[in-house]
Amino acid sequence: MRRDFLFLDPLERYADVGLLLLRLVTGAFLVHGVIDNIADGERMQEFASFLGANGFPVPGLLAPLSVYLQFLCGALLILGLFARWTALIVAVHFIVAVVMVHWSQDFRGWWPALVLVFIGLHIGFSGAGRLSLDRYLLNRRLA
Repeated sequence: MRRDFLFLDPLERYADVGLLLLRLVTGAFLVHGVIDNIADGERMQEFASFLGANGFPVPGLLAPLSVYLQFLCGALLILGLFARWTALIVAVHFIVAVVMVHWSQDFRGWWPALVLVFIGLHIGFSGAGRLSLDRYLLNRRLA
């Protein structure tokens, strides 16, 4: 009994719920972060200008690529579909953001992008969990 209390072992049965919530909030954050760029061409142009000012080559091409990639990754994380690939793409995407944009900021400035790197790595290494389309499709294939 004391071991359960000390290490909270009974909470392990909710690990997939925690992973689902992490995927949902991260996916929603990614979608929310770019929806204005998708809906408004002027905002997309502002983002392209931001990329150009931060030393990215061909910002007119990279801005929509980044925006639609982030939107798609957010949607796939919400669904838990191709989650390992998606999460690793998110990690790489935000490593680039840290290096190209946030590097000159203090640690607080790095934090949102850095958290997305590590969430991406966590989901990439662990998968989407039982409460995902990945698991549903895997179980269906094995049946």
